Order: sequence, then C-alpha cells, then structure tokens
Amino acid sequence: MELTEITRAADQELLSGLIRIHVLYHACKEPIFGLGIIEELRRHGYEISAGTLYPMLHGLERRGLLRSRKIRLGRRGRRVYRATTAGRR
Repeated sequence: MELTEITRAADQELLSGLIRIHVLYHACKEPIFGLGIIEELRRHGYEISAGTLYPMLHGLERRGLLRSRKIRLGRRGRRVYRATTAGRR
C-alpha cells in the first residue's frame, strides 16, 4: 500500500468517525430518520448517500448506540432512531 493510499484510508476513517459522532449528537437531541439526517449532514458540508448512511445507522444500532422503531406517517412507514444510554455516553 502506498503512502497516499494509507493517507486516503486514514482520512476516510476519520471522516466516517466524525459523521457517526454527528449522527449520535442529533439522535441524542431528538429522533432522527435517514433522509432527515442526510439533509442535516449536507447543511454541515458532508455529502453522504443513503447507501452509505443506512449501513452506518444499522451498524450503530448493532453496537447498541442507537435504537430504532418503525412509525406510520399516513400510508408510509418510517424508521426513526434514538440514541441509547451507551450512545449518549
């Protein structure tokens, strides 16, 4: 692996961590949902796709940092996430 590849991988890992922290911050304040948090992250300069965000949310849930539940909005359903006690820490 070349130095530029290592640097790029380290930068990507750091960015991913910052996004996770940002997601947890908002999930501590109020329930969040995928599209809403994508828009929030975009306002802060992060460009993240649904294909990146949803696996990240699922991973945070598997690690016990988020808890989700499905809610109904008319005919549509939406999965909302809240931070757990561990996620708040």
